[in-house]
Amino acid sequence: MTMTQTTAPATGSPSPAPPAHQQDGRTAQRPLAIRLLARPEVGVFLGAVAVYVFFLIAAPPVRDGSSMANILYQSSTIGIMALPVALLMIGGEFDLSAGVAVITSALTASMLSYQLTMNVWVGVVVALLVSLAVGFLNGWMVVKTGLPSFLITLGSFLILQGVNLAVTKLVTTNVATDDISDMDGFGQARKVFASSFDVGGVQVKITIVYWLVFAAIATWVLLRTKYGNWVFAVGGNKESARAVGVPVTFTKISLFMLVGFGAWFVGMHQLFTFNTVQSGEGVGQELIYISAAVIGGCLLTGGAGSAIGPVFGAFMFGMVQQGIVYAGWNPDWFKAFLGVMLLGAVLINLWVQRTATRR
Repeated sequence: MTMTQTTAPATGSPSPAPPAHQQDGRTAQRPLAIRLLARPEVGVFLGAVAVYVFFLIAAPPVRDGSSMANILYQSSTIGIMALPVALLMIGGEFDLSAGVAVITSALTASMLSYQLTMNVWVGVVVALLVSLAVGFLNGWMVVKTGLPSFLITLGSFLILQGVNLAVTKLVTTNVATDDISDMDGFGQARKVFASSFDVGGVQVKITIVYWLVFAAIATWVLLRTKYGNWVFAVGGNKESARAVGVPVTFTKISLFMLVGFGAWFVGMHQLFTFNTVQSGEGVGQELIYISAAVIGGCLLTGGAGSAIGPVFGAFMFGMVQQGIVYAGWNPDWFKAFLGVMLLGAVLINLWVQRTATRR
């Protein structure tokens, strides 16, 4: 009886329905602008546009096609490495050895080919194996020891920096490798890693194409594949990810190996662009790669970010680096600009996070 009385339709006049525009504050749809700003790549895109417009006004040479090609080239050499570094950060880890790993790869290919008088492609392949091995060891030690990747890769950074200098001096009696431009296979390798092509009378470096292709692949992997879901999952909470069947060990090690692949690729570009390698280079570049990823919207805590954001982050770096030169300013200001951009990006990301989660 009680149930019947409870479910029976009311005989009185129905209560007026609430206006359609009134919704619970928890479910009210946020304005489109706020929803767009919640995307990690939108904020850095607007920042990149602002930096570009600023230097268009402040540095007239930027308007020239060859100048823009040079800016994009500088951006690509940062951006190619910033992509795997960004994926690793989304997965919740860092790699402070990324900068010197680039030089390790180039030194390996150069010295192996020259000292043993082998085809340069042999050195290229061995350098790839070495770079992947360094990435594997970094990832394996992080997973097996449970130590922060900051500490593990800081150790790798110091080891590689010392090995680069010591082995180069031991083998070549110099701080740089010998010129390999007259060795077998050099011309073919240069076409692959360091060639240029003409677009409307402007020479465009092949690395720009690689950069954009790698960014497209990384975006597809993150958004459309199971592996991309794993990356976000292990970066958000690896224990929860493991509980639902995500292969945490494989995912983290493979991300470190992707950084190794990026280091190999950029190292080959440097080698076949300049024909020789300075063993002391690469120090500090890891901070540039990480900064480009952070400016691109990757959180330091992991679990959030994109592959498109670091593309715009790297462009901002290249734009500032070359824009200062074209404007005729003191290049010592470059690092100061980078610091301002990094702090600004971190503050904007924090504001976006709070805005996107505000109820």
